[in-house]
Amino acid sequence: MKILKEPAARATLAFVIVAVALIVALWPRGGPDDTADGGGTTAATSTSGVTDQQVSEDELSKERAAAALQPCPDGTGPAGPHSVLAGVTVPCMATGAPVDLGVTTAGKPLVINMWAVWCLPCRRELPIFDQFSKDAGESLNVLAVHASQGGDKPYFVLKFLQEVGVHLPVVTDPNGAVAKAIGAPRVFPSTVLIRSDGTVADVLPRVFDSEAQLAQVVREKLGVDVGGAQ
Repeated sequence: MKILKEPAARATLAFVIVAVALIVALWPRGGPDDTADGGGTTAATSTSGVTDQQVSEDELSKERAAAALQPCPDGTGPAGPHSVLAGVTVPCMATGAPVDLGVTTAGKPLVINMWAVWCLPCRRELPIFDQFSKDAGESLNVLAVHASQGGDKPYFVLKFLQEVGVHLPVVTDPNGAVAKAIGAPRVFPSTVLIRSDGTVADVLPRVFDSEAQLAQVVREKLGVDVGGAQ
């Protein structure tokens, strides 16, 4: 019996070691400036353990097509004099092209969802924002912004979006320019509401459990009633 048990014990130990290594690699590492919230996850300072895979532009194009994301906002601006996003340019995941968010979101309320692939609550919440984006139509812009940690890995971001099955407009924030401009905390997910004049209406480091919750906040803070979100 001892001969049978030892291989099983070794296999179990090996599994535990691998599992712990994966958790350590993927677990967010916060710094002294992080904020914490019961519904969110603090930011990682490094994603080197997530993926360093380099892929060709052809491969990225295939993944963009497979993800079938909605186009990023395409307004013509100009950004208002008080717009916090004026001059902030980031990559759009639908095309890979840079977009000037101050210009393309000008004149319309904007709902930003800050998220990351390593954030488990984000996986549950993104489908809510996806449906809200569909129901909102032209009444406002909805934009999912991937955190700077991992924002330089578009292949991994696109694969994640395919897995979750969401298609709302997505940009990455590889240099943290969006987060800095809108005052987003290093808590994921977080939602930031932007008025049509480009000023910040509210910053919400929380998880939304339903589209109705999100719609209520948008109605109260931005004055926009998304009729389909009941």
